[in-house]
Amino acid sequence: MGKLKSAALSALVVTVLLTGGTAAAAGESRVPFPVITQGKGEQCVEPTPVMRREHMNFLLHQRDRTVLQGVRTKQHSLSGCIDCHVNDDTAGNAIPVNAPGQFCDSCHAFTGVKIDCFSCHATRPDGASAGPGVSGAHLLEGRLFSFSFLAGFAPDRRNLER
Repeated sequence: MGKLKSAALSALVVTVLLTGGTAAAAGESRVPFPVITQGKGEQCVEPTPVMRREHMNFLLHQRDRTVLQGVRTKQHSLSGCIDCHVNDDTAGNAIPVNAPGQFCDSCHAFTGVKIDCFSCHATRPDGASAGPGVSGAHLLEGRLFSFSFLAGFAPDRRNLER
């Protein structure tokens, strides 16, 4: 009985090594490596290694300053990222940055990170063509939204930095 178990285990190990070795030798991966396209600007707002490591912190800090304090700047704004990193399809329509294989989705799928930015934010630049008859302004995953609920919102600007 011991020889049978040993032979079965040996066959299993050889099978795993052969199939795993073939995929590794061919450079294949179960998860495709991210495809990172060059942005449309001359350079990013921060050096590339810093953005890869810290972009989520920049976006969270920007969100807090905008939502809680009413301060809007362009340096680390999500709309600035989208304006620069959105790609167009062959018809010239903006492809959502979170679509499979696009700028945001490519790295986040590779790292297994689920992002929720686009449950509220537009995935294309304002004014970008999303197809016939659809405006890019206030476009969110193909739905048009009204932000009238913010009409009475006025942040307290007494203690804000200028």
